Amino acid sequence: MSIRTRLLLLTLLATALPALLALARFFHDRDRAVEADTAVLVAFAQRRSETMVDRIQGTAQLLYGLGRARDLQTDDRDACSAFLSNVRETYPQYTGILTIKPDGRLFCDSLRTGRDLDLRDRAYFKAALASRDDKVLLEPTFGRLTGVAVLQIAYPVRAADGALQFVLLASLNLQKLFDGDTPPLPGASLMLFDRKGAVYARSHGPDAVLPEGASLAGTALHQFAAQHAGVASGELADTAGHAHVWALADSAPLQGTGLRIAAGAPKSSLLASANRRFGQDISLLAGLALVLFLVVWFFAEIVLRRQIVRSTRMARQLAEGDLSARIAPPLPRGELGELMTRLNQAAESLQHQHDDISTLNARLMQSQRLEAVGQLTGGVAHDFNNLLTVVMGNAELLAEQAGDNVEQRQLAEMIVGAAQRGAALTQQLLAFARKQALSPKPLDVNQLIAQMDSMLRRTLGEHIEIELIRAAGLWQGMVDQGQLENALLNLCLNARDAMPKGGRLTIETANTVLDQAYADSHPEVKPGQYVMLAVSDTGQGISPEHLELVFQPFFTTKEKGKGTGLGLAMVYGFVKQSAGHINIYSEQGHGTAVKLYLPRALYTQAGSPETHDRVMPTGGKESILVVEDDEMVRRYACQQLRSLGYRVIDMDNGADALAHIEQHDNIDLLFTDVVMPGGMNGRALADAARKLRPGLRVLYTSGYTENAIVHHGRLDPGVQLLAKPYRLVELARAVRSALGQATTA
Repeated sequence: MSIRTRLLLLTLLATALPALLALARFFHDRDRAVEADTAVLVAFAQRRSETMVDRIQGTAQLLYGLGRARDLQTDDRDACSAFLSNVRETYPQYTGILTIKPDGRLFCDSLRTGRDLDLRDRAYFKAALASRDDKVLLEPTFGRLTGVAVLQIAYPVRAADGALQFVLLASLNLQKLFDGDTPPLPGASLMLFDRKGAVYARSHGPDAVLPEGASLAGTALHQFAAQHAGVASGELADTAGHAHVWALADSAPLQGTGLRIAAGAPKSSLLASANRRFGQDISLLAGLALVLFLVVWFFAEIVLRRQIVRSTRMARQLAEGDLSARIAPPLPRGELGELMTRLNQAAESLQHQHDDISTLNARLMQSQRLEAVGQLTGGVAHDFNNLLTVVMGNAELLAEQAGDNVEQRQLAEMIVGAAQRGAALTQQLLAFARKQALSPKPLDVNQLIAQMDSMLRRTLGEHIEIELIRAAGLWQGMVDQGQLENALLNLCLNARDAMPKGGRLTIETANTVLDQAYADSHPEVKPGQYVMLAVSDTGQGISPEHLELVFQPFFTTKEKGKGTGLGLAMVYGFVKQSAGHINIYSEQGHGTAVKLYLPRALYTQAGSPETHDRVMPTGGKESILVVEDDEMVRRYACQQLRSLGYRVIDMDNGADALAHIEQHDNIDLLFTDVVMPGGMNGRALADAARKLRPGLRVLYTSGYTENAIVHHGRLDPGVQLLAKPYRLVELARAVRSALGQATTA
């Protein structure tokens, strides 16, 4: 489909919307016109009803006055008739006014016919005889002689003693109520009918639907009137099937007559105005659409199609891989020219995008490699730390047993040192993989730096000048103290190695807020308040090509044998696992700054950071149940605990340990490995044991905790963990601490 055809179709759609709007307006206006005209018909019928009520009340007042007139208190029939004739000439709305004797004989007659009539069978006369109220009586009927529809209004005139003197009767011409009134709407008409459907009067317009005397019985209008006593309106069909809108006046004012007044009009006459307006709108729209089609035809050919052909040719070349394709000048003005300019710019940026995609692909592969390192680390950490626990523990025993044999002591200490390096390497890998067990607590980072100051100065050497810039009013950070000490020491050692000839090392703290704008440019950062810890040096700096690789494991710029390449990787993993952020800035020849952003603690904790001495804690006489699936580790742990004076029972699986606890209640401490085979790990064993012994204290040990007691990288509240590999002094301290803890986990 050509661009010209598409534009014409778009033009058609564009004109279809106004057409639909015009159609919607037509239906809206038509409905509103019907509603408004219906309200007019209701008011028309209601006004006619009020007029009829006024006539009835006026007639009643007239009859009240005539009943007291002396001219009717006579036996002179001719004089009485002459008097009533004069009254009728004054009030032409009455077809006749007469008096009836108590015996039912006609006496005075405004028509002066002199006729003798017996009216005892008339309903109004019977009602007048029975009435004792000073009220008029109403009866619609057709005149026997004239055939005119009248409303008989009878008033019984009584003497002072209540005796009936005569009945005064006025015949109100009903048709005259509907003559001479201009209909408020074209084709509108009025109709007066009773409960049985007999039509007593109607308007004399060209659209009058039924003559006087006709019957509405069984018609839709008659049924509608029977269903509604008050004001009502509706669309009804006549006997020919034509739709009419009818409005009923309230029947309450005419209740004594049994009459209803309805105003109606053909629906077609009510819709005529809206139909004319719709026709005008459609004609105007058709003319505008024709002009618009002609303009679009010219515009599509001259202004659009030729330029779009140029753009299409260039896009086809790009699709075929020709990145040199360009739309040659001159370019048109306006949006189309802007589009063609943007196409040229897009072609120029395609090569840059291709390079960016290659870079992202490299980062993805790097991320996958890092994930593989993390999975490998978690898989070997448990078994490796078990081996290191046995090696380190037995090396310590050999060192103690060496006594004065310096050579054996040195060999044992070399084994201990190698095991510690292996443990540190495993811990660094776990930290990088974010799989270490953290125990974050509110920490005063300034106090921690102050405690490490002397140790750092001894470790780094006198050729390194250390400057501390500690912010006043520093927030407490939510962080694991031990891991932060290791991270700070690693950063300081890296800074020292970057300044072999000496320099200045600056450790700085500050309160920092990372806002949403910063978080948008660093996807892993959550906006909020952080405690910033920065380590800066004046060393040789890091080259730009190496700066993006410094957090990768085993990457190092140091000489072979002088670094494992895990220091910064460990710091990176620790900070990320702590829900923090790390950033590095470096300029060759000027130095490097590494900034750690640690999350602010939501609550504060008084006191100084914890310190650990190397003094061997005292043992005890308590009973300890050791549960460890690795036989060598279990034998080592039991031997060391017994050397501290404890009574020790050992099991190699959780099921046997739980059975022993169920049978013996003299266990003071459950010392269990976390990761064990057989379907019951250390946490499951501890939970089951505490159901049997609620007061039982628990100490966990593991080289890799998985998710049993660590969630979101943090130890569960109340959990005490002794990480493998451990030495005797660490075991003794952890056992004494666990025996003194409250049983909350």
